[in-house]
Amino acid sequence: MRKKKALVIHSGGMDSSLCLALALREFGNHDTLSLSFTYQQRHSLELEKAAMICREWGVEHAVVNIDCLQELTDNALMNSKIPIEHLPDQPPNTLVTGRNGLMARLGAIHAHHLGVHCIYMGVMEIEEANSGYRDCSRAYMDLKQEILRQDLADPTFEILTPLVKMTKKETLELAEKLGILNFLLKETITCYEGLPQKGCMACPACKLRNEGIRQFSKAHPEALLPY
Repeated sequence: MRKKKALVIHSGGMDSSLCLALALREFGNHDTLSLSFTYQQRHSLELEKAAMICREWGVEHAVVNIDCLQELTDNALMNSKIPIEHLPDQPPNTLVTGRNGLMARLGAIHAHHLGVHCIYMGVMEIEEANSGYRDCSRAYMDLKQEILRQDLADPTFEILTPLVKMTKKETLELAEKLGILNFLLKETITCYEGLPQKGCMACPACKLRNEGIRQFSKAHPEALLPY
């Protein structure tokens, strides 16, 4: 694989695909790599979407298998026999402990191999505030970034999180500004059940996405959304 300038942790969801679009604007198609992970996630259709988006945008795409997570932990995101639940004052049982940190580390190792000094991640603090996902804050990523700088012996290494302080509505406005909103709404998978567009409308990811769409539509009634 040729040297790159940016690596995007790309699930095939709305937020990581938006990060990919931002990386492409900054570094271009040939200098950007999309990196996805397969870990027997129940919404594995997202990987097909990631591959399709990369073909559409002319970006190199790689997939790393981390199925070993199933030997280390159990949760509703990797075990379809567990009904998805989000009880009061608890994170949803779709939380995969340490997942974002693991993906950041693995992505950084590959980035270092490719001569890349930055990785993009589509984490948003709203996920922590609303869903209790502990590894979605900028504070978490700052700690991870400091460790990785030591691991890689690269004081310039960065974990870029351009969406981290945004609301879902604001991410939709950014996608609209980039001219890719309708494409992302139609082609990305957010739903933990792997259902397209509005999804199951019940899991935490669907609730956040659809509330963001509702707020965006209210603020921009002129927008012609695909659903």
